[in-house]
Amino acid sequence: MKVHLMYRDQDFDLQREPPLNEAALLQDLELDTLFGAMALGGKSLYDVARSAVLGSLQDIDAIRYRQEILKDCLTNATIVRELYQIAVATMDSKERRWLRIFGFSNSSAGILRNSVEMVQLFLDILRRLRRMADEHAGAFSSEGFTTFFAMIKQELDDDYLATVQRHLTELSFRDGVLISAALGTGNEGADYLLAKHKQNGQSWVQRVLTPGPTTYTFRIHPRDFPGARALSDLKERGLNLVANALAQSSDHINSFFGLLRTELAFYIGCLNLHDKLVQLGGSVAFPAPAPAGEREHSFTGLYDVCLALTMGQSVVGNDVAADDRDMVLITGANQGGKSTFLRSIGVAQLMMQAGMFVPAVSLRANLCTGLYTHYRRQEDATMNSGKLDEELGRMSDIVDAIGPDAMVLFNESFAATNEREGAEIAWQITHALLERRIKLFFVTHLYAFARGLYDRGMENIIFLRAERKDDGERTFRLIEGAPLATSHGVDLYQQVFGT
Repeated sequence: MKVHLMYRDQDFDLQREPPLNEAALLQDLELDTLFGAMALGGKSLYDVARSAVLGSLQDIDAIRYRQEILKDCLTNATIVRELYQIAVATMDSKERRWLRIFGFSNSSAGILRNSVEMVQLFLDILRRLRRMADEHAGAFSSEGFTTFFAMIKQELDDDYLATVQRHLTELSFRDGVLISAALGTGNEGADYLLAKHKQNGQSWVQRVLTPGPTTYTFRIHPRDFPGARALSDLKERGLNLVANALAQSSDHINSFFGLLRTELAFYIGCLNLHDKLVQLGGSVAFPAPAPAGEREHSFTGLYDVCLALTMGQSVVGNDVAADDRDMVLITGANQGGKSTFLRSIGVAQLMMQAGMFVPAVSLRANLCTGLYTHYRRQEDATMNSGKLDEELGRMSDIVDAIGPDAMVLFNESFAATNEREGAEIAWQITHALLERRIKLFFVTHLYAFARGLYDRGMENIIFLRAERKDDGERTFRLIEGAPLATSHGVDLYQQVFGT
C-alpha cells in the first residue's frame, strides 16, 4: 500500500539531506517562527514542516498536486485531522506494544507470536480506515486523496480483511502445530514445513467423539530436557518461514502507517498555520507557479507571515508587478519596511515551492532552482578577518553553489566599507549574477550603486522605494520610484531625541 500524498509517484523522505544554506535561510528569513506556527509545539510536525518547506519542488505539476490535496484538507479539515490521529495513535500503540514485548525470545515462535499481536492491532485499525474511506471518499476531489481512498477500498475489501483474520486465528495454533518433514542425508530431518490442519466442518464436540485415523504418537517425559529441546528445535524449524513472512507483513503495514503519519503531518501543519492566519485577519491564496526560465513576479497584498505571527496581528502587505524583470532594487527610508518586504519575498517563494498557500491576496511567480540569502551580519568578535572579508567569503560560498534561474536576496550587503568601494563591489557582483540569469532582490543604502543602475536605464530592473510621507510617517509600503540620496535618518533622530 502506498500513501503518495506528497508526491504522485514516490514517498516523502524525511531523512533527506537539507540544503547547504539551511542555516542562513533559517536565520535570515526567521523560518523557525513559521515552522513553530505549523507545529504547535509538536516535534514531528516541526521536522516535517522544516523538511518540506526547505526541500523546494522544482516541478509545477508536483506543486499543483500538493495544492489540490491541501485544498481538500482545508475543505475537509475535521476528516483529515481524524485520519492523522488514526495514524498517530497506531504508531503510538505499536511503540507501546513493542516496549512491552522487548526482550522476549527471538525464537521463531516468539517472533510469530509478537507478529500475530501486531498484525491483529493493525487489522483493527485498517478496518477503521476502510470505514472512513467508505463514508468520506466522496467529499474529496484531489487526485492524491481520490487515489488514496480508492487504494484503501480496493486493497482492504471485506474478503481480504476476513482472510487476514482467519489466518491470524489459525496462527494462534489452538489445535497445536502441524509440521511436515522429510528425511535427509543420514536420516536427519529436512524440508521442515508448517502444515495446515484440515477443516472438515465438524464442531469440536464431533471432532472429540469421532475416532481419528491411526497415528503414531510419542510423548516427552516432563524431566527429559534434551528431548524437550529437540522437540522445540523441530517446532522452530517448522515455524521459521511463516514467522519471517508474518514479520515482514507487519513491517509493511507499520511502514504504511508511518508514512501516512509523516505525509499527513505536512497538511496538518498547513491547517494549523491557516487557522492562525485567518484568526489574525491575514489573507491567504494559492499561488500560480511559472516555469523557472520565465521571469514572473506579481502579487497583491503580500505580507511577512513571520512578522504577523510574531506580532499576533495582521500587517501591511505590498502590491508589486515585477514581470519580465531580473532584478528588484529596494531603497528608501530607514525602518520603512524594506527588510520585512525582502523576508516576505523569500518566505512566500519557499511556501509556493512546497505546494502551500502564500500570505497574500494573489501571487504569481516563477520557480527558482535555489534560494540564497546574503544579509548583513552583526559584528562578531570571534572573526579572524574584517567584516567585509566575511561578507565576501559568504558571497563566494553562494557563487560556488548557485546555478541559473536561482534567486538571491541581498540585504544591506557590502556596506562594511566606504560608499565608493561598496558600490563597485555590489555592481560587479550583481552584473555577474544577472549575466548568469539569476534573479535578484537587493535592499541597499548604497546610493552610488542604486543611482548608477537607475541611470543606466536597464529595463530588466524595477526600482522600489519604501514610502515616507511628508511628515516622516512610514507606511511600510513599497512604491516604484527612483533611489533618493537620503535614507531620512534625521526622522529617527527626531523620534529618539524628540527634537
